Amino acid sequence: MPDNTRRARDEAFWLTFADRYAIEPGPVNLENGYFGRMSRTVVEEYQRNIELINRSNSVHARQRFDRDESLEIRAQVAGLVGVCADAVALTRNASDGLQSLIRNYNRLKPGDQVLICDLEYDTVKSAMRWLARYRGVEVIEIEHGHPASFDSLLATYRDAFVRYPRLKLMALTHVTHRTGLVMPVKAIAAAAREHAVDVILDGAHALGQIEFDFEDLGVSFAGYNLHKWIGAPLTLGFIYINPERLADIDPDMGEMHFPTTDIRARTPHSTPNIPALLTLPLVLEEHRTMGGSAAKGARLNYLRNRWVRAVRELSGVEVMTPDDPRLYCGITSVRFTRHADQQAMAERLLKDYNLFTIARSGAASGPCIRITPGLTTTAADIDLLIRALNELR
Repeated sequence: MPDNTRRARDEAFWLTFADRYAIEPGPVNLENGYFGRMSRTVVEEYQRNIELINRSNSVHARQRFDRDESLEIRAQVAGLVGVCADAVALTRNASDGLQSLIRNYNRLKPGDQVLICDLEYDTVKSAMRWLARYRGVEVIEIEHGHPASFDSLLATYRDAFVRYPRLKLMALTHVTHRTGLVMPVKAIAAAAREHAVDVILDGAHALGQIEFDFEDLGVSFAGYNLHKWIGAPLTLGFIYINPERLADIDPDMGEMHFPTTDIRARTPHSTPNIPALLTLPLVLEEHRTMGGSAAKGARLNYLRNRWVRAVRELSGVEVMTPDDPRLYCGITSVRFTRHADQQAMAERLLKDYNLFTIARSGAASGPCIRITPGLTTTAADIDLLIRALNELR
């Protein structure tokens, strides 16, 4: 296999790869961060599994899925991130999993402090604020300066750990959904450990486009999606809990379908999307066959760099994500500095250039437009974006 950097620039290969996906005619989709497409073969497998479970109903579910298939699928998901199966529980998505981890974290007492930042996902913020209402803790919210650097991000957290000595728990987002900034997780987690602060990691946008392992990251709790860059059907995600820290997360609302020593007790027990889960082995096989996160990440980074390098120095546009390779991935945001309403400019991109993007607000650095190429995005699509940004600025 050619090295990933060289392959990332091979338009002929990626056009062939794109043929594996059915794409609806219409705007060029540069908002691929919402969820990823399933390949044609995955859609076909998913449809077969829908029909299978519809025919066999609870006979298959109880005799085969509950006893054997679900355990094998769980083990394959654990293998995806290089951990033991006992460290993983399947969820519907990262948000569900992160909420479970936050609400069931049991090492808080009234008067303790928990930490969030301006770039956290709103669901994570609301879950941490729920702790304030029902556990009597104080929520500390910090803001990251712009432009960000590796050192400035780490310094902001180090300062918070010193200024707020009652901190016990923090949320941390690996790839921020607002700007695409990649947080230096390993360094921040190490600093948090020095001050006895636990980290709950939101990895929703990281899995599938950034290579990592949990031992290196140094986090004990995390939630992930399988429907973004892995290519699984919607309704699939998982949580990770370091087995040595399982007792620090209570069973979810007294969940007793599994023993308290089983991580699966940390999520709500319900009927899962069995056809989607049965499709997951094929999804993971396709992910591995194409080179996994290394290959996908290299392609997405190439597309990102193609447009960022073309507009970075132009007046009238500001790229919100730094060029330090430790701090970016395929997702990057831009702002039209001469226009106050970024939503209006996103609409202009769609109306005038047939480019579908998404406006994002909530970051201390201000509103922006998130640009997220996908695995079916072409260099020609990116060149159209470059022209649009240049003309609209």
